[in-house]
Amino acid sequence: MKLFPLASRINNQNHLEIGGCDVVALAREFGTPLYVFDDAHLRARAREIRETFQARWPNTLPLYATKAYFSPYVARICSDAGLGIDVTSEGELEIARRVDYARDRIYLHGNNKTPTEIRAALAMGVEHVVVDNLDEIDLLARIAGELNATPRVLLRLAPAIDPHTHKYMATGVAESKFGLPLATGDALEAARRVTRHAPRLTLVGLHVHIGSQVFELAPYREAVQLMLDFARELQDAVGFQLQELDLGGGWGVAYTEEQETLSIESVVDAVMSEIELRITNDELRILFEPGRALIAQSAIALYTVGSIKEISGLRTYVSVDGGMGDNVRPALYGARYTARVANKMNDAATTRVAIAGRYCEQGDLLIEDVALAPVVPGDLIAIPCAGAYQIPMSSNYNLIPRPAVVAVGDGSARVIRRRETIDYMLRCEADE
Repeated sequence: MKLFPLASRINNQNHLEIGGCDVVALAREFGTPLYVFDDAHLRARAREIRETFQARWPNTLPLYATKAYFSPYVARICSDAGLGIDVTSEGELEIARRVDYARDRIYLHGNNKTPTEIRAALAMGVEHVVVDNLDEIDLLARIAGELNATPRVLLRLAPAIDPHTHKYMATGVAESKFGLPLATGDALEAARRVTRHAPRLTLVGLHVHIGSQVFELAPYREAVQLMLDFARELQDAVGFQLQELDLGGGWGVAYTEEQETLSIESVVDAVMSEIELRITNDELRILFEPGRALIAQSAIALYTVGSIKEISGLRTYVSVDGGMGDNVRPALYGARYTARVANKMNDAATTRVAIAGRYCEQGDLLIEDVALAPVVPGDLIAIPCAGAYQIPMSSNYNLIPRPAVVAVGDGSARVIRRRETIDYMLRCEADE
């Protein structure tokens, strides 16, 4: 059960229970596919992250990476826990506005920020912008002038560090679409351009995010060293005074029993040890960006078994009523998961199967090979670690509506995202 949310147990009916709610009853009430968040787990994890960082360096602000999954429900939990957020779109900004998120704890990111997004952020009072490329600096200064805003700027660096993860999740390598390369001089040129726009723009910090699902600590140490070296170079070149240092996120999270989640304590110790060796100014604000590490394990995905197809001597397919439409990660970059039969939790896992989705693609396999208790149509499959990058990356492929999301706690459940209907899904179609 190590991969399931904290408030999970097996009840006396041999069913999975989360937050005091039997998932069989949840499936009956809300239907499947269904995403179930453990409210207590998510709140505890948010507090743990903040407290662990601040115990080592009090002037620390963890920024929840909203791309992992964002909704008014998640926004309120992050706000209550004293976290900041990083946002990359007008939609994410709108959620923050609707819950009245503190503007000084919102950081605008993005490798190709549109004028509309920049204008929306500045008009809303967002104070921090992470500059990703040279082209956006003049655009930011122009819009800031129109709105009489004075944003605080961080430069996102591309440090050419290999984080040893899937190529689609390696964002700090030399050829990444993200960030200002150190090696080419673009980062130094960006600093010069920002300072030329002073006092409209104020350069306050540096940012780096080397990738996601990183299970090694050495790349993080290397990133900190490069950032501090570059900060010293900028001090000589443009008189830069480092006020904020954003170390990104991407810490590895276990999705299968064989993996081990990178602990918050180990990450904090690795990066802070480097900082403490070279920084004596305790007014320096340290930022981190946990997304998956905060939210992934707080949720499960729940599916109903439909057809079962046995191909003698080759493979058994257990088909479920979801798939790549609500979780594209296995098809996109080979993400691995495990599963349990949620209504037969203590039954022995004696059958090896592939869990197939319902979508018209051969690559729509949620899990290629997993040991399960024997299943029949109507059984429920629970896949843990479903809180990150599943609902946000979902689609209406095959014109199938997206699933509902519920939060559970203290024996009750409430809908935090309604199940799409076909009418709602087709509302943008124009029949001329």
